[in-house]
Amino acid sequence: MRLETWWLFCAMTFIVSATPGPNMLLVMASSARHGMRSAVGTMAGCFSAVLAMMILSAAGLGALLAAFPALFDVLRWTGAAYLAYLGLRTWLAPVPAAGPESPAREAVAARPWERFRQGLLVGFSNPKAILFAAAFLPQFIRPDAPALPQLAILLATFTVIEVSWYLVYAASGRRLAQYLRRAPVMRAFNRVTGGVFVGFAVAMAALRD
Repeated sequence: MRLETWWLFCAMTFIVSATPGPNMLLVMASSARHGMRSAVGTMAGCFSAVLAMMILSAAGLGALLAAFPALFDVLRWTGAAYLAYLGLRTWLAPVPAAGPESPAREAVAARPWERFRQGLLVGFSNPKAILFAAAFLPQFIRPDAPALPQLAILLATFTVIEVSWYLVYAASGRRLAQYLRRAPVMRAFNRVTGGVFVGFAVAMAALRD
């Protein structure tokens, strides 16, 4: 792989990863509501899903989804339904009278598996990512060189950039936490994030491959 090719991949990945989406919103919201420890579980779940989809796209699943639109539609509608469910649950979430450091908050943050599972489901909610990766990765792989080492370099680079942006969004969420000590602010935050998740669900349902 040429150095200029790698730098181009870094630049494009940096822009794509920085773009706000369901994963980044979930990481930020998890950090704002429950702290950095909770956000780590969310980040692990989101990233596991994204990395798995990139590997699956390299294995040919992207071509399979493109060849069978009905399968893509099933996955798309399933993902949209989950995002809508998550948005409504966030919108209707009860607001505790205690501040962010309450025992109830600590109990929620102490369930890393629940945060990981939620991140994983949100990460897998977008089958379009598989098609994107299937079209994106091959552009940076030289056909006259072994593909596996090149793919390993690209995935390692993607990992560093994606996780770095997760940390940026999680840090932003922590800064919001000080304002969420007041119940009206927390309620407004829940409404905004819940509404954005529902918006993502509508956009997902409107996707066409």
